[in-house]
Amino acid sequence: MTTRRWQLAHGRHLDLGPKAVVVGILNVTPDSFSDGGLFIAPEKAIAQARRMAEEGAAVIDVGGESTRPGFAPISAEEEQARVLPVIEALAASGEALISVDTYREETARRAVAAGAHIVNDVWGLQREPGIARVAAETGAGLIIMHTGRERQKLPDVIEDQFLFLRKSLEIARASNVSDGQIVLDPGFGFAKETTEENLDLMARFSELQALGFPLMAGTSRKRFIGGVTGREPAARSAGTAATSVILRLKGADLFRVHDVAINVDALAVADAMLARENDLPPGR
Repeated sequence: MTTRRWQLAHGRHLDLGPKAVVVGILNVTPDSFSDGGLFIAPEKAIAQARRMAEEGAAVIDVGGESTRPGFAPISAEEEQARVLPVIEALAASGEALISVDTYREETARRAVAAGAHIVNDVWGLQREPGIARVAAETGAGLIIMHTGRERQKLPDVIEDQFLFLRKSLEIARASNVSDGQIVLDPGFGFAKETTEENLDLMARFSELQALGFPLMAGTSRKRFIGGVTGREPAARSAGTAATSVILRLKGADLFRVHDVAINVDALAVADAMLARENDLPPGR
């Protein structure tokens, strides 16, 4: 399997390809859909980040504003007050790479200055294109996510991915972001309203490799998993792990999850199978 080096801020990098990379979700919010309020206190957030790193998360993704359907927007100042102390503490400890989940240019800039290595933009640079400038100027890794919110989508789930993400890539390149800084995320659950639409995206996930970038999957505890299993968000860890394995076999490199340990183990089995498959002689 081909190894691709993902360039990050502060002289860091992450090699993607042969081994799945788990990204632990750290919501320092009162209203996220499955863990709102649990980690809003900085000391609880830091303790949770350390637990996730111990369980095998290579990256901790820190978010200060909920992005669930119907979320209440907050000010940039409030977002920064939530995420910056946590990022600073995690950067000082050096236990994991740090991502900031934000669509605001100024929050991204301040987060990287505080020690974040990656910027994860759920609006794919199309809400505040200045995030691309932050990545270009700081060398930060950039996760560009697809969303169908606040626009008319194409009826074909993959055609809409290409339409949106190619526009995002144009924004990134116009700001001189290098291709080696970019990871793409198809945005499971972000204006993919039905279980069927998300399952279609998962079934056709490998088609996204045509864009030529590493891919991140963010299915964790999403509503479509509940639609399949009938379980509430906090009880969807096994369902999430199943989607992680399926998407690993279809080419995903990174997996953004709430429940780190079960996904690390599930993905280790998928990686072992892929390695064995690659070692088998033709015709076997």
